[in-house]
Amino acid sequence: MSEHEIDPQGDPAVTFGTFLRTSREQLSWTQQHLAAEVGCTSAYISALENNRKKPSQPFVTKLDRVFGSGHRFLKEWGKGGQRALFEGFDEYLRYEAKAVSLRLFEINIVPSLLQTPEYSRTFQEAPVLRGFATQQQADDRTEKVLRRQRILDRESAPHLQAVIDEAALRRPIGGRDVMVAQLRHLEVLALRPRCLIQVCPITAGQHRPFGFPITLLTTGTGVTLGYSETQRRGYLERDPQTLAEWGSEYDHLQAEALRRAATIDFLREVRRGFEHG
Repeated sequence: MSEHEIDPQGDPAVTFGTFLRTSREQLSWTQQHLAAEVGCTSAYISALENNRKKPSQPFVTKLDRVFGSGHRFLKEWGKGGQRALFEGFDEYLRYEAKAVSLRLFEINIVPSLLQTPEYSRTFQEAPVLRGFATQQQADDRTEKVLRRQRILDRESAPHLQAVIDEAALRRPIGGRDVMVAQLRHLEVLALRPRCLIQVCPITAGQHRPFGFPITLLTTGTGVTLGYSETQRRGYLERDPQTLAEWGSEYDHLQAEALRRAATIDFLREVRRGFEHG
């Protein structure tokens, strides 16, 4: 898995973890070697590089001493408070644009790449009504969603696999007309040769592997990574063992989900339910 395309100087939103990983790799140090130098475990270094943990100021100062970088790590650490919560997303988007394979799982809403403009706009404007976002922010987010969807229409479109939890399809985002159009759109996408859409039914119960949305992607240059979000955080996953576990769990998820034909029938059934009230 190649991670050497990342340029921490080229992206103002780069995370501290990315900066740490890139600095380590430039010296050809392993995580184990760095851990020994600073007096911690390699697991902790991995957690820092994948943004699962945040370092303390004394630890960051120790990194500057070990790397001989002056106050460089301390400056990068200080920038963290000025960044957006979903700081890994911009970096993820760069890889998504080059993806040859995408595996998605979504729980509460239709995945962004599969949303209609009306559905996306309604969802993005909800925080505006609650007073947590401006209309401009909502418009920008909707535009970004629609721009991302262009990868599905290009000649070299990635192979897309999407498992959507049943609850997301029954949740009335925007009301009847918006949902009818959204479900029709999914029916059309499900017939594309490079697009496999499946529904994970509620009856899967405890056998549904994931309790959070995830994305697994692979680029043509062999870069493999994952992305996930909570209500407050988004992060990239590069750890090979974790990605292998996610891949295995995704296989189990697809085994619990409806097959292609059954999914299309299910989408039509839910759509007709909205059409008839």
